[in-house]
Amino acid sequence: MSQPAIRLAVPPQAEVSSPWRDAWRSFRRNRMAMIGLGIIIFFILVALMAPLLAPYNYKEQNLVDRLQAPSGEHWFGTDDLGRDIFSRIIYGTRISLWVGVSSVLGSIASGTLLGIVAGYYGRWIDALISRLFDILLAFPGILLAIGIVAALGPSLQNALIAIAIVNVPVFGRLVRARVLSLREEEYITAARSLGMRNSRILLQHILPNCLGPIIVQGTLGIATAIIEAAALGFLGLGAQPPDPEWGKMLSDSRQFIQKAPWTVVFPGLSIMLTVLGFNLMGDGLRDVLDPRMKQ
Repeated sequence: MSQPAIRLAVPPQAEVSSPWRDAWRSFRRNRMAMIGLGIIIFFILVALMAPLLAPYNYKEQNLVDRLQAPSGEHWFGTDDLGRDIFSRIIYGTRISLWVGVSSVLGSIASGTLLGIVAGYYGRWIDALISRLFDILLAFPGILLAIGIVAALGPSLQNALIAIAIVNVPVFGRLVRARVLSLREEEYITAARSLGMRNSRILLQHILPNCLGPIIVQGTLGIATAIIEAAALGFLGLGAQPPDPEWGKMLSDSRQFIQKAPWTVVFPGLSIMLTVLGFNLMGDGLRDVLDPRMKQ
């Protein structure tokens, strides 16, 4: 008589988990953070597809149609030179996102390098770099940016450089504080005991453990950089005509607030929504990546 076959139940393979995957799952559960991400993705798509979305050339002037109210022909109306505001806002998305992201990336690169060196090596190097941060932080950010642009000359490129310099100490002090706590960890001491070079310790152990705070601050820093770029543009120190920078559009339209309020409302809403998106996403990333917020 044959024996009955024995079937073994094999449990399904568990899904591979990783810190970044777990962080993404937690991020998705944050409704406001996902709204912020959606706003950012929307503006990125607008910037990428600007030539397809803009119905008019943002430089095209038509004085006959100046200060027209929003209509089917001009969705956001026209400005004092007859230019289509909808087209200018679409192309202005490119400028604002480029300035915000580029300036923050420059601040992250410079601030992270200085912060790691100051926190890891300490002594006179730490004292020198920390005093440099203190000097930069002693000035209000927008005033320091105005001074730098005034010295270099008004242009979008110089405004980007000024915003990057202003935000260097923010990232530098953040990374320095993180490195000061990490360099006392046992695995760092063990790496030194094994004769591992400092450069390898910094790249393989210190820097990866600093990425969480850097990402959070970088996301929030983009929102700040967009506001600072708009402020410089409003003062005439940022993008120059005919570039459709949102702050410059507000400056050119401030005398028509009562006569043609749409010339101010739509650029202002664009700035507000973009900054709101980055702030919401930054708050969500902080909740996910900051261990203190998890507790």
